[in-house]
Amino acid sequence: MSGCTPLLSLRGTIAALCGSLLTPVALAADPGHVGHSSAAPELGPTVITAIAPSSPLTVVTHPKDPRQPVPASDGADYLKTIPGFSAIRAGGTNGDPVLRGMFGSRLNILTNGGLMLGACPNRMDAPTAYIAPETYDRLTVIKGPQSVIWGPGGSAGTVLFERDPEAFGTLGSRVNASLLTGTNGRFDKVLDAAVGNSQAYARFVGNQSRAGDYHDGAGDSVPSRWKKWNGDVALGWTPDADTLLELTAGKGDGEARYAGRGMDGSQFKRESLGLRFEKSNLGEVLDKIEAQAYYNYADHVMDNYSLRTPSGSGMMGMPMVSNVDRRTMGARLKATWRWADVQLISGIDAQTNAHRQRGGMGVDAHKGQAWTKDADFHNYGVFGELTWSLSGDDRVITGARLDRASARDLRQASPTRNDTRADTLPSGFVRYEHDMAALPATAYIGLGHAQRFPDYWELFSPKTAPIGSVNAFDGIEPEKTTQLDFGVQYRSERLEAWASGYVGQIRDYILFDYRTGMMGMATSKAQNIDARIMGGEVGAAYSLSDTWKADATLAYAWGKNSSDGKALPQMPPLESRLGLTYSRDAWSAGALWRLVAAQNRIARNQGNVVGKDYDASAGFGVFSLNGAYKVSKNLKLSAGVDNLFDKTYAEHLNLAGNAGFGYPASDPQPVNEPGRSVWTKVDFSF
Repeated sequence: MSGCTPLLSLRGTIAALCGSLLTPVALAADPGHVGHSSAAPELGPTVITAIAPSSPLTVVTHPKDPRQPVPASDGADYLKTIPGFSAIRAGGTNGDPVLRGMFGSRLNILTNGGLMLGACPNRMDAPTAYIAPETYDRLTVIKGPQSVIWGPGGSAGTVLFERDPEAFGTLGSRVNASLLTGTNGRFDKVLDAAVGNSQAYARFVGNQSRAGDYHDGAGDSVPSRWKKWNGDVALGWTPDADTLLELTAGKGDGEARYAGRGMDGSQFKRESLGLRFEKSNLGEVLDKIEAQAYYNYADHVMDNYSLRTPSGSGMMGMPMVSNVDRRTMGARLKATWRWADVQLISGIDAQTNAHRQRGGMGVDAHKGQAWTKDADFHNYGVFGELTWSLSGDDRVITGARLDRASARDLRQASPTRNDTRADTLPSGFVRYEHDMAALPATAYIGLGHAQRFPDYWELFSPKTAPIGSVNAFDGIEPEKTTQLDFGVQYRSERLEAWASGYVGQIRDYILFDYRTGMMGMATSKAQNIDARIMGGEVGAAYSLSDTWKADATLAYAWGKNSSDGKALPQMPPLESRLGLTYSRDAWSAGALWRLVAAQNRIARNQGNVVGKDYDASAGFGVFSLNGAYKVSKNLKLSAGVDNLFDKTYAEHLNLAGNAGFGYPASDPQPVNEPGRSVWTKVDFSF
């Protein structure tokens, strides 16, 4: 693995079969202090085909649970299994997540409460590229601008990957491990081990994962191989049941080559540090105090020679390399207050990040060069979120935050060199929830507003400026989203159903326009427009018997560039998932049929910093199967086959194939997804 020493070796584990589909099970979230039991968790036979909301606008699931298709290689890959999510991909891994057609910093993605930002100007290393989902205990998604406590931005939603603190009684230990093999050289190892007692604990979580180039349904090889490893340690002190002090540290690295980019990622180094303190049950009014500080560092190398051979001609014909890094630090202090029918969470947060770069022509041209700092960002925020129980059946949840955001341009050749821009940005929401008396159902409606400061990719990557501005740093305005969310959830003994919809107005939406300039060079321009968005997700699961369950989900996103009277680009098409699962005693099995409609509403050559609309896309259907056998309470074997009928297809949002890999530059087409893939997995716990 390109300069990486493998972090762990899982020995003595058994290789066999694995499975995953998503059974719509509502997984209740506890936002408070949640810990693992010292007893080894039993490995249930459940297979999963769709993830239902656990409460209005909130989805909570466990990334260690089985899912179809093959277990995810990164955070974006796992998020795709949640209705409403899709991803922009360029090969086998490191996609960029999209929620309801929104992407980038419109999604606030945190790991253990901290922000991990990538460094590539074109988001080759999106924040989810540094996330190994199976090493986390809980994933929470909050759709829409309906929370203010997790930092600025997040107009499309908030995503939290979290690890729970351990909770041992007497001295004890636990070990969870898994091993997966599959088509195209897929080989994953995961180890999660902890030891402790009632006073303290130590936990290690690590993984290795790799895959070769995959073949699409037509049998053509798609450049997509990758390798990754991650390792994290947590040391916790729990002097009593209401106190937690935890120190965390982690590292990771990897490499990935892409069919849809002109360069590959030969290094994805990550360093992370975190410290958190929690004190609960403080008194009758002040109930809980939480404090957290974090440090995340990404050191990313892109080149066109480590994982491919330069063509020798054209702009990318000779060896070249770019090394970029991003150092992010932040802190959060929040308090939970309780009165008779009211809960208030209030606090302050701060974050800062700095970006540097170096590189040039020639193999390893970056080594030995001095770093050049080109940007730094700061944000300071204050927030409050209140839940008021009007009665046993009615609740009002409301929140507000105020951010002071700033950025400084440090580029040497920039006309705005050493300039600083700053904005004061308010955000807030109000939501009403009602538990129906005649039905086991909850209905909700919420109005949210979020103002988002332009991110690094929007201020520094565009080649040209909006009209009347010297560059994007000078001219791009903050984005302002106002959105109405509404829906209903129904739960009975045999039927679970839910629907969520939204309609929104975005002022100063940041849009990228791509054109071919002089000498055939591609150029990008960022501009502000006004946009309208709407859509939603619906789903249902019905228990046909004690052993059989059927489920279905539907997700749709629509957007319009109201300034120019045309479609908003990079909107995912209508998507449906139909699942059937069987579970009895130690056996389980499932089938998943994913159907995606054609997308004909496009804005050619417009998009975001990651991708753009090339052309309309065709619809497709993909059918997958899996099965699992629970050998004992501690051992489970599973197997699955994705894309059973070897369908040749491409996602609408995928990047176009790069000409350096034989794709026609004159007629760009999205990169095809894998053909038939078989995988097996063993899960072991004691």
